[in-house]
Order: sequence, then C-alpha cells, then structure tokens
Amino acid sequence: MESVLRTTPPLAPILEPGVFATVHVAEGSPGIEWFDEAFGADNVYAWAQEQAGAVSHQMFGEWMHRNGLSLSTAAEALGISRRMVSYYRTAHKAIPRAIWLACLGWEATRPHARSLPRRLPTAREYAALHR
Repeated sequence: MESVLRTTPPLAPILEPGVFATVHVAEGSPGIEWFDEAFGADNVYAWAQEQAGAVSHQMFGEWMHRNGLSLSTAAEALGISRRMVSYYRTAHKAIPRAIWLACLGWEATRPHARSLPRRLPTAREYAALHR
C-alpha cells in the first residue's frame, strides 16, 4: 500500500501521521475518505489482504491484464472454470495459494500450447521470454 501512495503524488500526503488521522467513512458509500480522495471498500479490502500476505483480487486482475488474458483464457491457463476466475477477480472468493502459484508459474513459462511445460525455464530463458 505504501508504494502505491508514494508513487501517486495526490495521495502521498496520506503517509503523514496528521493527514492519516483525518480518515473518515465516505458519505453514502462503504468506502473511506481522506481530504477529497475516496477509496472504495473493495480497494481497502485488497490492500488489507496484501498487507496480511494474501493475494488480492487486484493482484489477480493485474496478472490477467499483464498477460493479456480474458476470463476464458485465464480459466484455460489455470485449469479452472471461467466462473471461478470471475469470483477471484471480483473478490467474491479468496484466491487460494495454489492458484496464485499457478499464476506465477504460468507467467514464468508462458506455455503456447494446451500442453504444460515439463520444466521451468533457466534464468536466461526466462529473461528472453520477458523482453
């Protein structure tokens, strides 16, 4: 969370204790506000998940976006249903550790066919895949 705040200039003041202490529940929504910046409940939940060491729906969505995956292609890549991908992406279900490890493994190997790779790439092969 801190890195998000530090890299977003309008939000950086939230890191100051005096400003941080001015947080309040957003009017008419389940989110929170500091000065004129509102954070939805789903964002706050995601940040809490990440700080607790869990995988958030935002991390899962970023993985899909980074790899150009739709619900269907992500489901195929992970060997799960399209519905479960949707649940994970929208925070309706917690993302199991095994699923996140599968995401990272898929990204590391980038299989191009339906068959799975038999080994992980070497550091040099991995670097070549991610240029």
